[in-house]
Amino acid sequence: MTIEQIYTGCLAQGAYYIESKGEAAIIDPLREVSPYIKRAEKDRAKIKYVFETHFHADFVSGHVTLAKETGAPIVYGPKADPTFEAYIAKDGEEFKLGELTIKVLHTPGHTMESTTYLLKDSKGKDVAIFSGDTLFLGDVGRPDLAQKAAHMTQEDLAGLLYDSLRTKIMPLANDVIVYPAHGAGSACGKNMMKETVDTLGNQKKVNYALRADMSKEEFIQEVTEGLLPPPKYFPLNVKMNKEGYEDIGDVLKRGTKALTPDEFENLANETEAVVLDVRTQEDFVKGHIPRSIFIGLNGDFAPWVGALIADVNQTLLLVTPEGQEEEAVTRLSRVGFDRTLGFLKGGFESWVKAGKETDTIVSVPAADLKKQLADESAPVFDVRKETEYLSEHLVSSKNTPLDNINEHLNTYPAEQPFYLHCAGGYRSVIAASILKSRGIHNLIDIGGGFDAMKEAGMELTDYVCPTTL
Repeated sequence: MTIEQIYTGCLAQGAYYIESKGEAAIIDPLREVSPYIKRAEKDRAKIKYVFETHFHADFVSGHVTLAKETGAPIVYGPKADPTFEAYIAKDGEEFKLGELTIKVLHTPGHTMESTTYLLKDSKGKDVAIFSGDTLFLGDVGRPDLAQKAAHMTQEDLAGLLYDSLRTKIMPLANDVIVYPAHGAGSACGKNMMKETVDTLGNQKKVNYALRADMSKEEFIQEVTEGLLPPPKYFPLNVKMNKEGYEDIGDVLKRGTKALTPDEFENLANETEAVVLDVRTQEDFVKGHIPRSIFIGLNGDFAPWVGALIADVNQTLLLVTPEGQEEEAVTRLSRVGFDRTLGFLKGGFESWVKAGKETDTIVSVPAADLKKQLADESAPVFDVRKETEYLSEHLVSSKNTPLDNINEHLNTYPAEQPFYLHCAGGYRSVIAASILKSRGIHNLIDIGGGFDAMKEAGMELTDYVCPTTL
């Protein structure tokens, strides 16, 4: 028996490979499926099933492509209604995989079709659950993302989730291993642990949602409390996962088309494509194409693209580090952005050599801001999350979170220079690029962000642990 977690940090997402006696199953695969096929080939195994725990909202699954390339059926639990061919399993139905058995546990609540897969060994002993977004480590799936009937509220779904956990998962033995679909950093929950594997017994001890003495009313209140609005691209990803999508090979072929500076500029002028610069924030600050948007590959790239660009039908033109064009297109496709038209051949350097117009961002060290504030007041805007800001912030700063920066455009001074910062510099440069694309140029980035400001000894509020907020 082989169980392998294939974890993708950028999406905080876990896919799973299970193999026994030459038969393999994949659970919740990513968009690019070749790694799963190669993994099975390494074991000389045939992929027999593609299991989906639910219609994912935060990424586009590879189920359709993987089924097409391997002939394996796509399996969903009860209540799923995809428009493509799939096997809809019954609650309690079992699937044989070599000497193993995979049992369907319908666990609605996160979504109506949410299903947990229980793995049993050759002797019928429960070994592990692949819990999708039903049960995370330290948390449970948020109940406000489902494509649900109009009469159902998030409280109704939370109530279903309570029942699913108490009747299907908590009765299992404490030594059963929990393999969730996501870890810390995912927007599908609010309190996930950084670990990606645990025992059910430990989760019963540490997970607030699995308290034995918890009433349904308490559960509903705690699970729904403090939920931030989901990213705007989530419903579009659900639609793609439910209805199908373009083959990843076609997306890569189109997106990795090399464009000369003239071709790139002409295509940008002729279309409504967003110029997306995925280099490091340091490189973007030094020089970039005017009105381009920065979201670097070295951060939480795909989720930020989904949250800020939002419309998966938006056409894109890429400025990438040399040799990372395919990586950028692949990671965009994971969250449904398939309409990349090509990349700038030779990178930003070729744009400069061609004599094209460029722009920069003014960035200063935290010590300069400290000196400025000692002499006179200056507007400072913190683009971190509200919880980060409430935990600790510069006394004189205002919070304009990057997640909804477009709602704060009128907050920034029209002419007076103002300062932007985040935790370490990545998000503030994203914010600066968005503001400059909107015609707001009187901004100054704080290099190194809040971390550098703390080191510089600037006046901060008293620290409050985020868990107590």
